[in-house]
Amino acid sequence: MFTREKTTSIGRRGVLELQRGTIQTPFFMPVGTAGAMKGLTHQDILDVGAQLLLCNTYHLLLQPGDELVANAGGLHKFIDWKKPILTDSGGSQVFSLRGTNKIDNRGVHFKSHINGDPYFIGPEESMRIQHNLGSDMIMVFDECPPSTAKRSEIQAAVDRTLRWAEKCKKVHNELKGDRECMLFGIVQGGLERDLREKCAEELIAIGFDGYAIGGLAVGETPDEMYSVVETVCPILPEDKLRYLMGVGVVEQLQKCVGLGIDMFDCVLPMRIARHGTILMSDGTDIRIQNAKYINDHSILDENSPATLGRKHSKSYLNHLFKAKERLAETIASSQNIAVTLKTMQDLRDQMDNA
Repeated sequence: MFTREKTTSIGRRGVLELQRGTIQTPFFMPVGTAGAMKGLTHQDILDVGAQLLLCNTYHLLLQPGDELVANAGGLHKFIDWKKPILTDSGGSQVFSLRGTNKIDNRGVHFKSHINGDPYFIGPEESMRIQHNLGSDMIMVFDECPPSTAKRSEIQAAVDRTLRWAEKCKKVHNELKGDRECMLFGIVQGGLERDLREKCAEELIAIGFDGYAIGGLAVGETPDEMYSVVETVCPILPEDKLRYLMGVGVVEQLQKCVGLGIDMFDCVLPMRIARHGTILMSDGTDIRIQNAKYINDHSILDENSPATLGRKHSKSYLNHLFKAKERLAETIASSQNIAVTLKTMQDLRDQMDNA
């Protein structure tokens, strides 16, 4: 159950009580696509303040398979993660396979990117898979149109998303039994204000435990993203969680918390870490592979929220990247996820003191 404790000029402060733990809002979710984060152990991300983990329905369906995970006792037991898990619906991934997939009103036919095997996911299948995984927070199966889509295509995607949302809720209620888990509706509509409003209002009429804004961070400008958030948030119920999907740039997190968002996820902090871009605790970032760091023996980040960031030098990390040592990814990833999580902690602290 979500409780909004206060609303300040900085954003909404609240608490989410789930069976597997209490989550302070607003929060950011590290993305463990296949049940793990590249280069980091579960303890590594717990040590830097992770409150829950996002895992990917599409990837877990393909490998190792949702039924295998169910037979293992669910995803928490399979990966030995004690805190809550949110799973996405798989929609974003299967729709990204445009050109190799086939969409109809039932769902999407597609081929595995691993071995070419044929698969089908629709609203019923997505709910079954996520319940097999044992997720604490489940996303409806939605259609995410590409950023280049025409208005008519976006309209069709919104209509299909709404039909599928109704089906998802029905199947979810049949499957969950006495298990405590949340179901989120996803607001689509591209950059079309009226379609976003229509989608939000009709999802609210169906009724969900929380509401996500999807289809952003796909190439639009930050101002276009903020405009969509400003359009949708005032429509959403005050007592429900608001989730902006796929956003992880620090400045955008801060801005969107101020616009009323409670939760975020993004692979960006980890992705840029693997390529040598390091987020610093002062809000800047550095390219650690640049020549100027070859002989820079100062600590990576004296004020880092990550132990590894306070322990190793810039010169050493520069060397590790050039030597293609896996420890480079571990240090960089730990630093970046820690800085992102600390950003959310700082926002919560500011709200508490407001």
